[in-house]
Amino acid sequence: MKLSLPLFPKLFLLTLTILLGACSTPAPRVSDSVDAGNSDSISQAALSQNLQLLISQVSQSQDIPLAFIESGFSDTKTIPSIRKLVLPPSGTFKKNWAAYRQRFVEPIRLKAGKVFWDQNEAYLSQIEQDSGVPAEVIVAIIGIETIYGRQTGNFRVKDVLSTLAFNYPDTPNKTVREQLFKDEVKSLILLCWTQAGGKLPANQSTLGVSPALFNNCVNQNSSYAGAIGLPQFMPSSIRAYAVDGDSDGQIDLRQSPRDAIASVANFLKKQGWQPGMPIYFAIPESAFAQASLLADGEPQLKYSVQTFINQGILTPEQGDLQAGGVSPQSKALIVDLPYIDKDGTDKVRYVVGLNNFLTIVQYNRSYFYAQSVAEFAEALGYKNQSVIAANLPALPSAKQSANSKKKKVPHKKATKASAN
Repeated sequence: MKLSLPLFPKLFLLTLTILLGACSTPAPRVSDSVDAGNSDSISQAALSQNLQLLISQVSQSQDIPLAFIESGFSDTKTIPSIRKLVLPPSGTFKKNWAAYRQRFVEPIRLKAGKVFWDQNEAYLSQIEQDSGVPAEVIVAIIGIETIYGRQTGNFRVKDVLSTLAFNYPDTPNKTVREQLFKDEVKSLILLCWTQAGGKLPANQSTLGVSPALFNNCVNQNSSYAGAIGLPQFMPSSIRAYAVDGDSDGQIDLRQSPRDAIASVANFLKKQGWQPGMPIYFAIPESAFAQASLLADGEPQLKYSVQTFINQGILTPEQGDLQAGGVSPQSKALIVDLPYIDKDGTDKVRYVVGLNNFLTIVQYNRSYFYAQSVAEFAEALGYKNQSVIAANLPALPSAKQSANSKKKKVPHKKATKASAN
């Protein structure tokens, strides 16, 4: 699960839930930590002091023995190289949907996806039935994230999170991002404490807690942003959404495909996935100009499907709008997918994103990501249409709507703030 502003998935968007208990006694404030200055890399001494304050805060808030946490973080190191990896693209960078799609919806991943599907077919079917999330969508997400475990990262998670918590690059959102990573360090501690057998609050007891399991957890590999396992969940997302799919008593997103499958489905379900509903509607190229007027890049379901019919962006005869379960009152948004064509010309493709599109955006705040998941799933056989029949009244055409008394959305150019 990638880190994407301004939300944190959790996803996200990311809408990560940090499950910290209330402090019973005043704890050191992380904001009072040592100033790292503007150097390219934080000194090891400064990292250690900053991290010590944060660890003390968690120890006091959850009554976990301080020495136990310290033992797992005593060799934490700063990683200067990842500061460059999390930097946003340069100002000259152009978003290119065609290049993005080519990278993620491609033969190697699709072939691996079919193998993964064959290996887990029965369980995928069970999870789809239980959660309502299509198996193809689950397989697509895991394939795009890590090619089914081939690319899960090779940085120690405690090093990554600590580095970004106390020495995030100098960007306009530096303060916000550092706080997010501080929260992730806290979540990592609590995650590893419970996975090692500990209870919360701990009441200063280590009875039944395995130091080896705790150390293995904080030292596990992650991406350069601290995401873990086949589905790339951040520690807080693991605590909030991960599921023990294989019922072995442990949640292992690195080695257990069933845990990964169940966790992805659980995340999407909790984010509001609508079973049996499509992800998006295609927009004919002839309606792109009209669609551009309503594309503001904000991941919000602002308009109704009927509004898009009124504007001529969709037609009443289009797929599910005629006899499927998509109501004219269903909320939707215009998704802009800028790309560079073979002649080097800047162009934009538009689609209508429905509720399930936005649910995927909660996993990774990117229109490119959500659309690639949808098209990867389609390549695996997903039918992007409603499977819920509905007795809907005949939908008025754009011409009929123009003669009605219903108000239209003003045709004014929106300021682009693309979520791609």
